[in-house]
Amino acid sequence: MKNKNQMEKATFAAGCFWGVEAAFRRIDGVLGTVVGYTGGTKPEPTYREVCSGKTGHAEAVEVTFDPMVITYEQLLDIFWRIHDPTELNRQGPDIGTNYRSAIFYHTPEQKAAAETAKEQLSVSKKFHGKKIATEIVPATEFFRAEEYHQQYYEKCGQGYCAIRQIRE
Repeated sequence: MKNKNQMEKATFAAGCFWGVEAAFRRIDGVLGTVVGYTGGTKPEPTYREVCSGKTGHAEAVEVTFDPMVITYEQLLDIFWRIHDPTELNRQGPDIGTNYRSAIFYHTPEQKAAAETAKEQLSVSKKFHGKKIATEIVPATEFFRAEEYHQQYYEKCGQGYCAIRQIRE
């Protein structure tokens, strides 16, 4: 049994949360995932309200991980690989601020790691000079999405999300 003191949280928004959750659930060291809404102004928003664009929330995934098995930097690498961080407020066919690319940091160390990774990606040639649109902001209250969204791919099979799945 894992010592609860070893667990940490990371929160990422990278478009449709179904695909983001599926990508992280497959990774060794990830102990759990929850899809939900964060970064907005309305308490307890619903999916419909978030999709309206009026609450300011992003569809996000809260990842609980064991840092003795996988580091936050490794989670960041997965985050960058599964979506296009140069897209502003969209991923593939999904358009709106709720689909924005964002890292919601929980500690000063996570903030520093995210900023360093973003800077390194910005100067790399991976995105052919396109500006990285990913926000790096403090984690705020996370609202769990409705149950039918949790582990959606496991319940319903692959969806249409533009998120690239990592095969490791």
